[in-house]
Amino acid sequence: MKLLVTGGLGFIGSNFVKYHLTEHPEDEVVNLDKETYAASPLALRELRKLRNHRLVKGDICDRNLVGKCMGGVDAVVHIAAETHVDRSIRNPRPFVRTNVAGTLNLLMTARKCGVSRFHHVSTDEVYGSLALDSDKMFDEATRYSPRNPYSASKASSDFLVQTFHETYGLHTTITNCSNNFGPFQNAEKLIPKAILNALSDRPIPVYGDGKNVRDWLYVDDHCSAIDLALREGKPGETYCISAGNEFSNLQITKMLLDIIGKDDKLIQFVEDRLGHDRRYSLDSAKIRSQLGWHSQHPFREALTQTVSWYREHKNSFS
Repeated sequence: MKLLVTGGLGFIGSNFVKYHLTEHPEDEVVNLDKETYAASPLALRELRKLRNHRLVKGDICDRNLVGKCMGGVDAVVHIAAETHVDRSIRNPRPFVRTNVAGTLNLLMTARKCGVSRFHHVSTDEVYGSLALDSDKMFDEATRYSPRNPYSASKASSDFLVQTFHETYGLHTTITNCSNNFGPFQNAEKLIPKAILNALSDRPIPVYGDGKNVRDWLYVDDHCSAIDLALREGKPGETYCISAGNEFSNLQITKMLLDIIGKDDKLIQFVEDRLGHDRRYSLDSAKIRSQLGWHSQHPFREALTQTVSWYREHKNSFS
């Protein structure tokens, strides 16, 4: 199988390319990445070691380039996106351009080129926010209710993917995942920021009261779910992916400090993010029952491995 992977130098994208070519060494990956601030030089160094991997620098909004990259491709795995909520609050325009217009360009080109499968990687944030005292969970039937420009742009891209299946018969699948963590993640995200700051004895900023809850998923488990949905998912279906690891931001920060062996005094509460969603919780029963997917990495063990990775590569983030 020949794949076009978009955003394959980013956090999830680079881990997916590495995972996929390890599991399917006979496959070929064309990696289209704009090489923005979110692209990881460390990931690039790793991916250059892989056989059957070709990197193309470019923008998913570039119609001519996307057309060239999609020639002879069997499947598209669309991961490229602007993802940082704080950046979307400051300036939503790049999020609409990349996440909406870019996705539309890929879909139109995939249809034109006769691509047999199109898999779109999305987020649980499209579903909105749950109350801290609620036992509810998001699932594939949950009504979309995005609450910031980033999640609104991802919701829009999800709808476009769905309509290309319903209207044009394109074989599409979507996965909505919970918060990821692991190697190669950009240092502006919570877990790598907390690790790197703690290793350097710098204050760790925690929004508001720190009680906002997220459902955490190790990136390799996410990659295995994407791979399964791509190969065995039913056309037009959406699958939610989570590992059931719900922790508040404060709990995560304290856990990291405990693993690193640093004092809680490094925690510094800062002004809360605008429109900060209180809790996410995602039910992955559908992908477990229908496709047989299960997470393989125990949370504390995966978090400890992540700390070790950032400790080893600390100088690359200074």
